[in-house]
Amino acid sequence: MFSTNVGGLDRVARVIIGAILLAASATGKIGIWGWLGLPIMLTGFLGWCGLYSFLGIRTCPLRKE
Repeated sequence: MFSTNVGGLDRVARVIIGAILLAASATGKIGIWGWLGLPIMLTGFLGWCGLYSFLGIRTCPLRKE
């Protein structure tokens, strides 16, 4: 469907940061803004970021096919 454009370290960072934001929102530390962690975490799980596609950025190595 979509070509992977988010690399390994970037993916791990997105999942961790997204989880921290969601946890902070769920505990009432930062309010509703913490729900922005959901799309951040999703891009980490999927390995694809729409903004990266729009800007032509790739943080993952190209596959040799």
